[in-house]
Amino acid sequence: MPALNIDEIRDILPHRYPFLLVDRIEELEPDRIVGIKNVTVNEPFFVGHFPDYPVMPGVLIVEAMAQVAGVLVLSDIPDRKNKLVLLAGVDGAKFRKPVRPGDQLRIEMKLLKRKATLAKMSGTATVDGVLVAEAEMFCVLADRASS
Repeated sequence: MPALNIDEIRDILPHRYPFLLVDRIEELEPDRIVGIKNVTVNEPFFVGHFPDYPVMPGVLIVEAMAQVAGVLVLSDIPDRKNKLVLLAGVDGAKFRKPVRPGDQLRIEMKLLKRKATLAKMSGTATVDGVLVAEAEMFCVLADRASS
C-alpha cells in the first residue's frame, strides 16, 4: 500500500493535468519522502520533445522532484489548503541518463534544513536503481492567494 495515493496527493498539491507529475508516495517520514512518477508514451511533452526518440525533459524531472518535496513540506501542516510550496532555487542539478517512456521514476527527497517558511532538500531520481538525476532544492512556504 502506498503511503499516499493519487487522491491524497491531489488533496495536498494544487497541480493538475498535465503538470501533476507524482503518481504515488511510497514512503513518508518527517525528513524523507519517496515518490513515484510513471512515465508513459502518452505524456503530452513527448509529442514535441525529440518525437523520434522520446526523452523526458530534465526540467520536468526537476519539477517532479520539487512536487515530491512539496508533499513532504506540506504533509505536516494543518492548514495546508491555505499554503503553497514554491520552488525558490535549484543547485547542482545533474542529469545522468535519459528517461524514456515505460520508465518509472523513483524520487527520493531528504530534508536538510527547515526554518519557518524555508526548506532545503537534497534529492535523487532513479530508474530501476540507476541514478538518472540529482539536485538540491530550496522551497518557500507561502500563503495561497484568495480568489
